[in-house]
Amino acid sequence: MGGYADDLFNLFYRMTPRHMGAEGFAAGVSGRRDFAERYGVLESIEKIPDADNACTRAQKTTVRQVRKPGASPLVFGKFLMASTAFVTLEDIAAYLPSYEESVIEVEMDVELGEAYAEIEHDIREAVKQNRGNRSLMSLMMHRLLLYPDHPFGIGEIWGKRFNPHLGCLEPFLVTTATDLSEDFVYAKERRLIEDIRGELGRGRRCQVYATFTGEHDVAARLERVLRQAGLRVAVLRPTIPTLKRELWYEKQLRDGVEVVICHPKLVETGLDLLAFPTLYFYETGYSLHTLRQASRRSWRIGQKHPVRVKFFVSKDTTQTTCLRLMGKKMLVALMMEGKFSGEGIHSLESDDDMMSAMARELVERGHVGESADAVWADLKRERAQHMPSMPVVSKTEAAEEDAQLLPLLSQETLAASPPAVHLVESDPKRQQRASPLWPTGYAEGEQMLLFA
Repeated sequence: MGGYADDLFNLFYRMTPRHMGAEGFAAGVSGRRDFAERYGVLESIEKIPDADNACTRAQKTTVRQVRKPGASPLVFGKFLMASTAFVTLEDIAAYLPSYEESVIEVEMDVELGEAYAEIEHDIREAVKQNRGNRSLMSLMMHRLLLYPDHPFGIGEIWGKRFNPHLGCLEPFLVTTATDLSEDFVYAKERRLIEDIRGELGRGRRCQVYATFTGEHDVAARLERVLRQAGLRVAVLRPTIPTLKRELWYEKQLRDGVEVVICHPKLVETGLDLLAFPTLYFYETGYSLHTLRQASRRSWRIGQKHPVRVKFFVSKDTTQTTCLRLMGKKMLVALMMEGKFSGEGIHSLESDDDMMSAMARELVERGHVGESADAVWADLKRERAQHMPSMPVVSKTEAAEEDAQLLPLLSQETLAASPPAVHLVESDPKRQQRASPLWPTGYAEGEQMLLFA
């Protein structure tokens, strides 16, 4: 009859025997049983024979209890809180390399900007006329976030609303998204390529996050664009089992991959991306938890080089609104956790729904001109005030550190790309020369070690 609750009972009795006795749990079988009944997870199974289904007074049902894995959350407050210490990466920041977040807003190409403005206008009118329609709101925000990164293959955008005369939901056409060329490299993609070239020129491999990886696959689009720019790219897909993703990354390093693209949820827990000191959020999504976890995959114990996290957004779009609201939510979350005092932070919305907040700003045209960069700059200042001071590094030391990083690209490859690039089909037979493993303190087979 042993189980999870029994293991906890034995652990707590070794740690705090007096506390367990004061709570009425005696040592031995009886105390273990009482503890399991109060704090464990018990499943009652009732067996009713078919004969008892008839109208009879006979009671032949049997009931038995089975212990299941798990424990009540009350265990934490009762027995663990007094003997628990919470240590976060911020507490040891003085012993880690620097961590920097920046927002890069990119002006859309004229044709894309005009097409986006038309879609935004039609969606704004639809949301105005159907206030409170959450399914419509969700779909419309999804399309506005997607279109700047995937302005083709979307076509007609339909919504659903309730018809009181029919007593059911009916579809209606909101707008038709203009199909732009798939062979043109757009401004945001060109800026990403340029920035990645700069990072690779310093020997810094790059991790790119994209959240639209389904029907309109932005990750596949980025893979194609970056390959055409001469970069060695791999895409991590959900088909790679969780326990095999660390080995997958090791294989990409051996194969000389310079850039990895994936959805941030695939790496938000359990992976230390020490080999990728530069992280790009090409798209962020709605989840603050996912953003916080994925943005720290490289800033871990064992990292030897400064970590840079860059958020890419198309200027004056819903992407900018989303990132700005995510920054404000981050400030609020860190204040509630006691990380920041909150002094000097003003105009924080109390909305608990990102989608509703974005839809309201779309309809009311609020916060026009307020940049996402300003909010994340506030976050950076708060971190600087409350995190342990970072070790001071002179310009000479910084230059020597950069010199230790091996350049991965030739000078010809690093040449600036033209402002407008048309894609051509790549040669699948092209062999890519593997480069040495990344010199950032990464060692094969040691990725999950706590200390390097």
